[in-house]
Amino acid sequence: MAQSSTCFSVYVALYFVVITLPAFIFATPAHSTSNAQPLLQPYDFLFYSGVRAYFNEDWGKAAELLEKSILAKESLFRVRRKCHDACGSAGKEALDRLDSERGNLWDLLALDWLQKKAECLRFCIGRWVTPTGQLPVSVDIEYEFSSRNPYNFLQVTYYKLEKFQKAASAAHTFFIANPSHLEMRNNIEKYRRMEGVTQEDFQDREIGNEKHWVLYDAAVHHEASSDWAPAAETWKACVNETLHQTEECRVQCEVASQALPEDRGAGSVFEKAAALSLSLLACRQYCVTQVAMRPGRISAHEDFLPSQLEHLHIAQFKAGDISGAVQTLRTLLLFYPSDKNSLDNLQLYSETLGGAAETEATTPNQDIVSYISQSLQEKKLLYFGMENFDFNFVDPDLWTPEDVVPESLRDRWRAEKEKLNEKLKEGDWQEEVDDSGFYAGGPVPQVGVTIAMDNELLNGTNRVVLDGVMTEEECGRILHLANAAGSAGDGYKGRRSPHTPHETFEGLTVLRAAKLAQDGLLNQTDARLLYELGERVRTLLESYFRSPSGLFMSFTHLVCRSATAGDQEGRLDLSHPVHVDNCLLEPDTRQCWREQPAFIHRDLSAVLYLNDNFDGGDLFFTSRDAKTVTARVSPSCGRLVGFSSGPVNPHGVTAVTSGRRCALALWFTKERPYRDMEREEAEALWDMDKQVKSDEEEEAKSAGNARSQARQQKRESRGRVTGARDEL
Repeated sequence: MAQSSTCFSVYVALYFVVITLPAFIFATPAHSTSNAQPLLQPYDFLFYSGVRAYFNEDWGKAAELLEKSILAKESLFRVRRKCHDACGSAGKEALDRLDSERGNLWDLLALDWLQKKAECLRFCIGRWVTPTGQLPVSVDIEYEFSSRNPYNFLQVTYYKLEKFQKAASAAHTFFIANPSHLEMRNNIEKYRRMEGVTQEDFQDREIGNEKHWVLYDAAVHHEASSDWAPAAETWKACVNETLHQTEECRVQCEVASQALPEDRGAGSVFEKAAALSLSLLACRQYCVTQVAMRPGRISAHEDFLPSQLEHLHIAQFKAGDISGAVQTLRTLLLFYPSDKNSLDNLQLYSETLGGAAETEATTPNQDIVSYISQSLQEKKLLYFGMENFDFNFVDPDLWTPEDVVPESLRDRWRAEKEKLNEKLKEGDWQEEVDDSGFYAGGPVPQVGVTIAMDNELLNGTNRVVLDGVMTEEECGRILHLANAAGSAGDGYKGRRSPHTPHETFEGLTVLRAAKLAQDGLLNQTDARLLYELGERVRTLLESYFRSPSGLFMSFTHLVCRSATAGDQEGRLDLSHPVHVDNCLLEPDTRQCWREQPAFIHRDLSAVLYLNDNFDGGDLFFTSRDAKTVTARVSPSCGRLVGFSSGPVNPHGVTAVTSGRRCALALWFTKERPYRDMEREEAEALWDMDKQVKSDEEEEAKSAGNARSQARQQKRESRGRVTGARDEL
């Protein structure tokens, strides 16, 4: 079949085109189905209808439609899988004859095979799904469901319906994929305290798609406890489940409806067919990344399957299953055949078994052999498309052998692979680099301010602690301002902290302070001091960090955190979890993604402390793993901590276990459009008050002059009358 194999990939492409043309062309009409059950509706339509009912506060209807949208999506995926399996043998007679035929007859047989299989898939799916339900959904809908947003709507809906157990389950399911969603964390804590809600109610409803991660975590736990037999068993199950989830993803790529590309090729059906087939092959390849990404994460676990095999063979060896360890190691060598550590381990296992003959008879895992063979065939076609069709493909695997890559692409491929390997080997290198443009060590322009800790003492880059920035009297005034503003501040008085259920939280901004002072609820001078402290800190840090450009205030917030009475025993959480101010920190991969919802415009951060009469509440810096503490700072009146806002400075706050911790949090930016407009509003408010006061003084002065002149005229008038009377 060497002659015919040249054009075989063209027919593979044609097969993909035939089965993925817009579904409304091919779907069997609903009335022709023999099923008694109604056909599946489009899950995107059900979701939008549910959201519409939600905003109309029709809670019962919203819950029904949102649940139906989730069920419809799951059912659609099951139908696709069922039809894929049912149509596996379609056209088999023609396929079996391909190896023995040549020329035009081979062409006709290949086309017959492709057409029969495509027709089988169209008919099968049409029996279960409406024509519109077969159409591809938008990218927005894919994002809504991948981020589990339907469960966000559901938890509010069930709360309104007073179905708190279902609300707790929906909240937990959403939170698994959105672990930094502070409001949902607070909601979950509220549900835990509700009568009738038990721990069993907090179930991840999407666990069926994440079984491999459950097994992964369990295997790691067994390893940490040196329970090697259960660890080996769990790692093996994790490998099998990872293969299963990858295959499920690849099936969806093949069977799901796709639109033909409109901007590929010069109009030739074969070129467009090639472009579509390459897109589908890329989709199948990217399943590796999709399966290796935890819910709520923004990057995948590199080398996910090979790394599991690495864990598995070690656990098997330590559990005494040498034969199993040899098989796993031989499987791992399929990915990295020249890896020295694996070859050394194989030699060790061989000696333990009693010779090379025993190990030679052990074959690798055949499922993984098949997986690798299929993946390599796909990669060859994709790299061919890159070379000849200008197709864009980024190989998700580190183990891809060089001979798969065309010679013309190898230099670029090697450079990209080397760059990625260096990042993996030197995971901490990024921690030493700060591209903020700041350079610590400049002068401190305020008399009485001293440097208490610098980069060296704080074990980091662009960090400083300055003492004496405020006097005791100024600290007292701002604390008094915080107390006076309490219930009228930013609306946080008495509310639990957005970061922990064991603390309450109060806040006050400069603009809010100015308005309260205008209303006579706060001291005007103290409100002005709050504003002036921001300028004082800006001047100090702009000088010390030798800012290459001017700094603008981005946000100023007076924050007080108070320990909740009787709610501190056995507390293990933090007052503020470890985070980075201008990017999304991912501790597992040590990456920090400068994207929304992070405050990507922040360049410099600062905390100005007001008191120390509380327990806990220390600021601490960590490495990017969010675990290794590199420095700790204890608060005191007038102490200022300044640091660049980027990934070199992950930080958090330890739990406040008693008392009340107050501080002024400040952020600065180099970009004028992101300056704090509230400060300018406060300035305008004060200027207006000043103008009003000036006008009132002027009016008072004018009125005083008028009254004085009137009194003089009255006296003169009275004198004239008296004189006349005398004369009379």
